[in-house]
Formats: sequence, structure tokens, C-alpha cells
Amino acid sequence: MQLTVSGLLNQFQRIMQGVLFPALQEQLGPLSDKHRHLATVLSLIEIEAFVGSWPGGVGRPSKHRRAIARAFMAKAVFNFSLTRQLLDCLSADASLRRLCGWESQREIPHESQFSRAFAEFAASERPQRLHEALIAATQQEQLIGHISRDSTEIEGREKPVRTPVSITPAKSIRKRGRPKKGEQPIPPDPTRLQRQAAMTVEQMLDDLPRECNVGSKKNSKGYKETWVGYKLHLDVADGQIPISCILTSASLHDSQAAIPLAQMTAQRVTHLYDLMDSAYDAQSIHEHSRSLGHIPIIDAHPRRDPDQKAELHAEAKRRKLLNFNYAEDVRYRERTTVERVNARLKDEFGGRTIRVRGNAKVMCHLMFGILALAADQILRLIT
Repeated sequence: MQLTVSGLLNQFQRIMQGVLFPALQEQLGPLSDKHRHLATVLSLIEIEAFVGSWPGGVGRPSKHRRAIARAFMAKAVFNFSLTRQLLDCLSADASLRRLCGWESQREIPHESQFSRAFAEFAASERPQRLHEALIAATQQEQLIGHISRDSTEIEGREKPVRTPVSITPAKSIRKRGRPKKGEQPIPPDPTRLQRQAAMTVEQMLDDLPRECNVGSKKNSKGYKETWVGYKLHLDVADGQIPISCILTSASLHDSQAAIPLAQMTAQRVTHLYDLMDSAYDAQSIHEHSRSLGHIPIIDAHPRRDPDQKAELHAEAKRRKLLNFNYAEDVRYRERTTVERVNARLKDEFGGRTIRVRGNAKVMCHLMFGILALAADQILRLIT
């Protein structure tokens, strides 16, 4: 009989608990919870299938490149801030060192070799490919109820890029006020959301700004916060499993990344509802979600049309008086899953300790944490 994905994951968990952990303890000695977590994540994601030999066949053998990739996964699982901390732990912890693939301290590469390998991982987007393969193997055959969409600030350690001031020729400047009699009005330039309707996913991603700059937003208490760095946009499924992610400039509005995120998620999983806060309350996003066969549940923006705003306010007051929740209200509460994923990524998997520069390297650092977080959540659902 052919096993389902959940059946295969349950079988994998039984093998880990009954066979692999006792064998590892016999060879390595007692394992801590972090060691067990790392061994489970490495066994689930199969990092060796995506890490090959050095380009051109020179340098260290491929097994050392795979060991470095496993070490970066350990850095995310153990939540180390610096690669130097990882190297010190590899030298002192024989169990961690052997889990990564090195038998002795002399086999551990120099820190500069770790840096070069990390740059190659970032340029080739191998963590992104690993994450996409993990989602395809575990979630593609599942029917997911809700996809929660949101963004979170990522602080960088680099100077923000200044936006150059464009000088528009005088003849192309639109005249203010009503056009003269017989003069044809100049149509306004299409917005990014309007342009995205005719773009592919690759074109939409290329159109988004990715350099480091200054972002600002209001926190939950209504105070304005600013940061220098980037913004991570996430689509999260039920069970707090990250499905898709995009890293953009910090100044980009959340709504600008909604359509490419929705396209990426629709290619990876099958789901029913799109849950978003009021930042995504735009007609183009509503229409695109419905065109994909989904039901958008988006909080109303406070700056929408006054008549619609008054109507929504009266409807919410009526529901409160009747002590009755509509189905959409109940489903919208699931949106907090994406906020919990953002918090776990920062607190447990290195999202607050960015020490690299450039969009590609920052994304690579975050993807190792997202990989570990996704594998951890997938295994939590079957235990």
C-alpha cells in the first residue's frame, strides 16, 4: 500500500526515535536537545542532494562543502551570532563536529573558507532551493486551509543606499488642474500593482527594490519605529510552516510584495484562504487572490472610502451587540501564525543577528533559519 506524506513523516519520526538516535548516542555519547534537533533537521532536508563539488573540480572535496552547509544549519539551530562562535563550538563539541561531518579538529576548515562557501551558497540560492524542495516533498499533496501573509523588519549592519533624485524633463511633467477644451488628458502612469497583473513571477521579483535602505512603521502601541536594513515578506501555512518568502528593501510597502508572494505560494501548495492585515487592502490584491481560486480575508484599511468605512463600522458594532462572530472573523484569527513565525525566526533561528551585507547574503542567512524552523514545525505536527 502506498503511504501518504503524513504516513511517510510518521515513519521517518519512528526511525529517528527508534534507530538513529540510539545509534548516534552509541557513537557520539549523550545528545542534548539541540543535537537531536539538528540531527532531525539534517535528516529531513537532505542537504547533501543540493550541495555538490567545488566549481571546476579544484579545492576541497565535495564532502567538505557539504559539511560546511551542515555547519551553517547548526549555526541556525544553535542560534549562534557569529561564525567564530560556530567554529569554537565545533572545536570543543565532538558530537556537533561529527554530526556536521568532521572527525577531528584538524579537518575543520578555516573561517575564511566558511566565508567563501557562504558567498557561493548565497549566489546560487541553494538554501532557497532546499526550502522549496522541502515544501514540495511535505506540503504539495496537502490541502491547506489558510495562508497568512505579513512582513517583518530585518535590521542590517550596512549603510543605507540613497535613492537618486531623478530629473524629469519639463515637457513630460503633467499639468495640474483640468485639461483645456479639446485637450486630451494624459493618463496617469500605472502603479506597480497594476503592472504586476501582466508580469511573470521572475519579472515581478526583478521589479522589487532589494537594496538596503531605511524603513519605518507604527508599532502595536501607535509609535513610529525606523530601522536600517531590509523587510522580509512571508507566507505561512497552518501549523506555522513558512511556504514562501521575499527579501526587499525596508522602505517597500507590504502590498507591493503581495502578488508575487501569492504566485510563488500557489505554485508550491494548494490552499483556500488568504489572510492579510489592512496594509494589503487594495482592489488589485483582492482580484488577484480570487483569480487564483482563493478567498481573500483582508482587514479593512482605515483610510478607505468614508461610506464603506462607516458601513463596516456599523456592521462590526452590530456583531458586537449580538455577540456573534462571522466565519470570516474566526478565520482571520489564524493570521497570528505568521507573527509567531516571525518571532521564532528572530528569537530562535538567528533572525536578529545579521552580520553579513548585501541582499543575497542576508537572504541566505535568513533561509538557513527558515529551513530549520520549517523542518521543526513539520515534525511537531506529527508528534
